[in-house]
Amino acid sequence: MSPSSHAAAATDLLEQVRSGGHVPRHVAIIMDGNGRWARERLLPRPFGHRSGMKAVREVVQGALAAGVAHLSLFAFSNENWQRPHAEVSALMALLEEYIAREVDELADRGVRVRVLGELDRLAPSALAAVQLVESRTAHNGALTLNLFISYGARRELVSAMRAMARDVAAGRLTPEAIDEGEVGRRLLTRDMPDPDLLIRTSGEQRISNFLLWQLAYTEIYISPVFWPDFGREELFEAIRDYQRRERRFGKVSPQGA
Repeated sequence: MSPSSHAAAATDLLEQVRSGGHVPRHVAIIMDGNGRWARERLLPRPFGHRSGMKAVREVVQGALAAGVAHLSLFAFSNENWQRPHAEVSALMALLEEYIAREVDELADRGVRVRVLGELDRLAPSALAAVQLVESRTAHNGALTLNLFISYGARRELVSAMRAMARDVAAGRLTPEAIDEGEVGRRLLTRDMPDPDLLIRTSGEQRISNFLLWQLAYTEIYISPVFWPDFGREELFEAIRDYQRRERRFGKVSPQGA
């Protein structure tokens, strides 16, 4: 399909999204397939990660057009620190490059950027880039873009449990007062709704230690497309699939099904 055909298809799908009912407030994406995309083209893995930057831009623009309020991208996990040093260094350099290249447009288009994870593990230059984009976009409200970097859901939950244990030991909290709301207030996502829709690219069917608590009732959409080839058209297809579903949250549907 030619670029013009892709653009026409995306425009048509966007109109369907806008007329199709409830748009998910919060879309989360596990961006997968950069390495396999590069391998199929006989290229080194860093070329796949670099090509994935285009997909981030496409998806941000698509989320803005569709009216999504929160977009969460799983960019780098705690486990990713175990990859070869050269690949990790390339990924951190791409983070800095992405911020330098996109910060002005993100600010101008009303996107608020938040970077969530164990940021103390970042190199000083990467951390400075994160602080720059967060400060430059802090007052925007058209879309909140959450970049999860150096993140793992199990460690997030452990941190929440330790915080509650410290408060119980200090007499600031009773065990009986610990409920789902109390746990939620200790998480990195405490000031945003849980994801309505989780998209995973590249056809893999696992959640890879991403937002384990928050995904309890999230609708899951698996795309066969590798992340570098994922764009607005694919995002709108996922949202249309979501709009055709009936979310019951464990209850019986009105039809009794």
